[in-house]
Amino acid sequence: MNTNQWFLLVGLLMLARGLAVTTISRSPFTSAIVYLGVGILLGPSFLNIFNFDPAEESALLKMLTQVTLLISLFSAGIKMPVPFKLARWDASMRLAWISMSLTVGLVALFGYFVLRLPAGAAVLLGGILAPTDPVLATDVQVRHAGDKDQLRFTLTCEAGMNDGSAFPFVLLGLGMLGIGDTGEHHLRWLLVDVIWGTAGAVAVGALFGAGLARLSWRLRIIEPRHDIMDDLVGLGLIAVVFAVANLIKASGFLAVFFAAVALRRTELVLAGAPRDRHGLLEPDVAKSEVARTSETNSPPLTVSTESLVFKEHLERLSELTLVLLLGGMITLQRLPYETIGVALFLFVVARPLSVYLGLIGSATSMRMRAMTGWFGVRGIGSLFYLVFAIEAGLPDDLANQLTGISLGVIMLSILVHGFSVKPLMQTIWRR
Repeated sequence: MNTNQWFLLVGLLMLARGLAVTTISRSPFTSAIVYLGVGILLGPSFLNIFNFDPAEESALLKMLTQVTLLISLFSAGIKMPVPFKLARWDASMRLAWISMSLTVGLVALFGYFVLRLPAGAAVLLGGILAPTDPVLATDVQVRHAGDKDQLRFTLTCEAGMNDGSAFPFVLLGLGMLGIGDTGEHHLRWLLVDVIWGTAGAVAVGALFGAGLARLSWRLRIIEPRHDIMDDLVGLGLIAVVFAVANLIKASGFLAVFFAAVALRRTELVLAGAPRDRHGLLEPDVAKSEVARTSETNSPPLTVSTESLVFKEHLERLSELTLVLLLGGMITLQRLPYETIGVALFLFVVARPLSVYLGLIGSATSMRMRAMTGWFGVRGIGSLFYLVFAIEAGLPDDLANQLTGISLGVIMLSILVHGFSVKPLMQTIWRR
């Protein structure tokens, strides 16, 4: 497929998506299924108009997935209710760390004993498939900054954190295969990649997010007034936080998520936002209050609020492009036979069991645990870790095997979860 054909295809899909937004919102499936179907139809499985090899194009695919994840994580962080309350974040933190680790372990055991993979490759497969996706799971995510639905909050917050918490397991798997500097130094892995990677990321994100909020606030109230290009400021914060976190060996994904959370919280506190009965700051009320007091030099909450729409549009465009490419990567006739077994084990056993075990002792109801256990969408995060492993030097035979399994599981996740999410969510709302 040449450049003109590619622009024509993407342009037609964008037009169709933009014009049919109401129709798609009322349909029983998600838009990702449409993109995937078009990609598979035009890909090597049927018409063979375009073929995208993740091994040959790993550098490009790594960059695309990385940018998409960063924008999505930032958008998710902006929507989190603030301030941080342990009682409200408890379930999400359990899911992002305990349940995610258990999922890695269960998938690794399945890969080692059933698929007969080497131990390192089994751990790597677990790290690739364990994180839930902040990009494709839009129908079960927090919709706006004032959305207080507990299931949406839990799933969005989990997806915002577990892309960062899965990375150490990817490094561990590569190290067990003799790739990278983790190797047999498991103490170093625990201290540097896990503990410092997490603590450093939270610290960097909180520092830069809160600092930018205060700086932009000061620039808006000093005389003469300073205009700020909120979209560029938000994108700049993403880039700087990600780079700084990586430079100090911390998790860049986790840092970007917490930078967004800190940015939003600091802006609301500076605006004097009132609190609801749960002690959460009310962003909509704060915005109206600031608007009414604009004559007293109180600036609007624009860095986080006004740039959010722009980033959500970038996120939708990235989703369209990457899911379309995913269809072009998949050859249905050549998918490994293990794919269905891995997907069934992940969706029906590993994810629900790890969610149940991770939430033991929490205040989460059994119905909430069941819904959370099912809505574990796999997508762009798994694709990023796959190409990261390929770029790191994964042997060709293992790369081909893990690529086939991972792409097949992502495809099945888009289909299975995409067809079930809207009916199940509507059932919850009716109740």
